[in-house]
Parts: sequence; C-alpha cells; structure tokens
Amino acid sequence: MINKKEVVAMLLAGGQGSRLYALTNKVAKPAVSFGAKYRIIDFGLSNCVNSNIDTVGVLTQYQPLLLNEYIGNGQPWDLDRTFGGVSVLPPYQGKTRTSWYKGTANAIYQNINFIKQYDPEYVLVLSGDHIYKMDYAKMLQYHKDHNADVTIAAYEVTLEEATRFGVLNTTDDLKIYEFEEKPKQPKSTHASMGIYIFNANTLYKYLEEDEADTESENDFGKNIIPNMLNDGLAMYAYPFRGYWKDVGTISSLWEANMDLLGAKPKLDIHDSNWEIYSRSLPLPPQKISEGSVVKNSLITLGCYVQGTVINSLIGSNVTIKPGAVIKDSVIFENAIIEANAKIEKAIVAEDTFIGEGAVIGDESQITVIGPNVKVYDEQTVAAGAMVEKDVK
Repeated sequence: MINKKEVVAMLLAGGQGSRLYALTNKVAKPAVSFGAKYRIIDFGLSNCVNSNIDTVGVLTQYQPLLLNEYIGNGQPWDLDRTFGGVSVLPPYQGKTRTSWYKGTANAIYQNINFIKQYDPEYVLVLSGDHIYKMDYAKMLQYHKDHNADVTIAAYEVTLEEATRFGVLNTTDDLKIYEFEEKPKQPKSTHASMGIYIFNANTLYKYLEEDEADTESENDFGKNIIPNMLNDGLAMYAYPFRGYWKDVGTISSLWEANMDLLGAKPKLDIHDSNWEIYSRSLPLPPQKISEGSVVKNSLITLGCYVQGTVINSLIGSNVTIKPGAVIKDSVIFENAIIEANAKIEKAIVAEDTFIGEGAVIGDESQITVIGPNVKVYDEQTVAAGAMVEKDVK
C-alpha cells in the first residue's frame, strides 16, 4: 500500500461513566464538559495531533449522538484528512453478527478492518476519558528502542492508590513480568494508564484468539495482556512523568478542573507548545461588568459576569447576575445564575437555571446539579447532593 500509515490510534470513547451520575445520563463520559471550554475527549485527540498521529478511530457506544456531532469531520483538531483523519466507529450490524461492543478488546476486534486498510506497523490504543498531555511519539520510539511487542504507559502512584489500578510488575529495566488487576497487596507502584502500543500483526493474532474464546471477557486488562504475558512476549512499561488523571468520579473531575487554576497550575492548558484543541461556538468575547469580582478563574466566550467568581471555571455563554457568588466551582455552558445566588464547591451542568437567592452547597462536599435542572428562587441545595430534577 503506497499510502500506508506507520501508526493508527484507536480511542475508546464508549464509556457510560456511571460514577459521574447526573453528568452522564445523556452523554458519554468522553463528551462531558471540562476546563470551561473543552470536553474530556479533546485531550486524547489533541495528544494524537501534537504527536503527529493523523489517523484516529473513535469507538463510540453509549449515548453517542453528542460525541458524533462534536467530533464531526475532525477539523478543530486538524484531523479532516483525505487519507486518515478521524473516523467515528460505532458498533454496526455485519453479515455474520450484530452486537454491542462486549469489552475493550472486542471493540478493537470489531474494527480490525478499519485498522488494516492503513496497513500500520503499530496500533496505539487509548482511553477517551483521561485528562493529560502526552507525546505518543516518544512512547513509540521507546517501544522501538526496546524491540517490544507491547508497551504499556505506566504512572507512578502510592502503594495505597495502586489497589485501584491494574499494576505492572517489572524487572529493573522495566520489562513486565506480571500484570495484576486491582491487587489487594500490590507489589509495585507502576499503574497502567490504559495506553498501549502493539505491533499490529501481534495485536491481530491475539484479538482473533480472544474472540474465539467463549469464556473470555474480551478485555485488554483481564484477557489480552495476561495472555500475551503467558506466551512470553516482550512487554515493557513506559514511565510517564507528567500530569495524568482518570476523571471517572465526581471528586476526580472536580479536582482535575481545579488543577487548571493558579499561577502555576498542575496542568497548563496555556502551553503554546502543546495546545489542546476543541470545537468552539462562534460566541462574542466574555463581558465582565463594572463592580464584578473575578479572581483566579477561567471564563470563556459568551459569558456575562456581573457578580463574583472566585477560583472557578465558567463555561461558554453563562450569565452570572449581580450579587451572585461562585466559589470553587465548575459551571458548564449555557447556565443562568440569578442575582444573589450562592454556589460553592459545586459542578453545575449545562443549561441549568439557578434562581435568585438560591444556595448551592458549601465548602464541605462537592454538590452536583444535573443538566437542564431549575433551582427556583430562595431554594437551598445541601452540600453533597446529586440533583437531577427541578428544586422548588
């Protein structure tokens, strides 16, 4: 094939994100708003582009409509290519089978023909619901330098945290000899980031064998990786030293948003050497009225701020009326915050209405207001609440 690609990325974006509760009732986790102007999936797509990987399959399943519309032809990420670019890959009915993706491995298996049309040497498998900046080209070079069959990105955690991850036990040269899924007594602190580079032909073989195994759960961590280890393949851990967070819970999502703030943020989204791209609406500049107070916050296009915003992230087209106070909070797009409302340590989803004098949460716990919810005038929402219907 004349126009073959060296590497094809497959981005798993079909997750339901049930631990985000109201925020994912109608959208997949990778489509959840983040950082005032982004969606979670922007980080994986931007990492691909910044790593000079221009062929990406996005595997969707749960609530795919918004994600499909958001990605479109891939133009915001420079992935609108004649050969390659971004392709949205939902489950589909074939001649011999019709089924949802049964697991991460099955999702890739169902799209082997998509990968093979580019005849790649390597396949990069990614999760669509992590927040991080990573140069996959460096990981690929590491994979080549070690003559590996498989390379897995590893993030250093504490022994206590390691119980929540798949753990890579390695020799001193980082060759993996054992993989443990959420061990009660971890032997190492190398947590798998769910980012894999496979030699393409090796991946095809194991996916086909896994699909033929009726007892398999069709999962990379539970089946594919252990099978490869048992067969003695050369598998290495790639040590990643930068910022990385799995935003699968309310607390981790809130924390990751807060990590964008400050003079020296833990994750710098203003780094011109590694831009995070997104699909932006054609909105006017934000307007900060006289008498308003804004401290240590990110406020995006279309916003009209007449109140006080402290240590918060405000999505596009949000209106904050006089006397309203937003503190330590994340407000998604199109919200209306009426006069004298108080919001503290909360995530307020898109298209919400917070009435005059309403009080949402306090500093003790994270409060969540779901999309399209109305909290009427003078109502109080207790800290830690998960609100999915109007509060009258």
